Amino acid sequence: MRTVLCRSYGPPENLTVEEVPDPSPSAQEVVVDVRASALNFPDVLMVQGKYQSQPEFPFAPGGEVAGVISAVGTSVENWQIGDEVFAGCGHGGFAEKVALSAKSLRAKPANLTFAQAAGMTTTYGTSYYALKQRADLKAGENLLVLGAAGGVGLAAVELGKAMGARVIAAASADEKLAIAKQAGADECINYADGELKNKVKEVTGGAGADVIYDPVGGPLFDQCMRCINWYGRVLIVGFVGGDIPKLPTNLVLLKSCQVIGVFYGAFAGRFATENEQNFREIMDFVQSGQVNPLVGQSFAFEQFADALNCLDQRRALGKVVLEI
Repeated sequence: MRTVLCRSYGPPENLTVEEVPDPSPSAQEVVVDVRASALNFPDVLMVQGKYQSQPEFPFAPGGEVAGVISAVGTSVENWQIGDEVFAGCGHGGFAEKVALSAKSLRAKPANLTFAQAAGMTTTYGTSYYALKQRADLKAGENLLVLGAAGGVGLAAVELGKAMGARVIAAASADEKLAIAKQAGADECINYADGELKNKVKEVTGGAGADVIYDPVGGPLFDQCMRCINWYGRVLIVGFVGGDIPKLPTNLVLLKSCQVIGVFYGAFAGRFATENEQNFREIMDFVQSGQVNPLVGQSFAFEQFADALNCLDQRRALGKVVLEI
């Protein structure tokens, strides 16, 4: 089979497509013929050697896949050859086949394509955990979502709307905001002019947002702290803006607000039962049509470098996916 391998840290162009032996499942594993592998920002960081956990060389990036089971381990009972599934895999998804723990699989909804399903695990898992467990988002609250046209941002817009919030989408271009509007955003804010704080205050009658979902970081974080409502919750999801901001603790005091970390991977590992319940609820949103993942850019297998650069350069609208 073919796979994309990282043998040294550097730009995506350093990676190579190589032939390797097909994987064989252990007793508790299945082999999935990968139809689509979805990209996330950790993939970009991983190949550059900047992610918080790094696989041993050589490794394939790609933390999410969807495909068809082609082999089943001897102790696996609930899956069969031919089942259509999706899963998170941490890394290794840029490959024609991947061996996965049977426990990590979920059945692909019939109303989603493989490309759509490939992008479900990380983005929707992260955003629902953030809004449900970390922010305790309530119906009727004002939810501000930064980076609202990216993978996790767009998921937060859809899920926040499904949970009954008034969703304020914020992004750096009108083209991105149009996508967020289609996903259900009630208000849209272009923060390219640096006026995020004032615009949020304007659309919330001066109160500010009750919950802020921030996967961007950088200088926007300080404005978030200045437009959070009393008893508000600021969710720290990531830093695709590049810089990790410092927390102005005086504003935490003055607003009596909370600044809350969102580490979905650790949550999924520590609280598997709660995570599975989250995904049952997410799948209910999918079945009802309240969640319909957007694949903004789709690349052929050999275009892996273009796909990674699309994410790194913040050109992504919705999910970026490799079709395999």
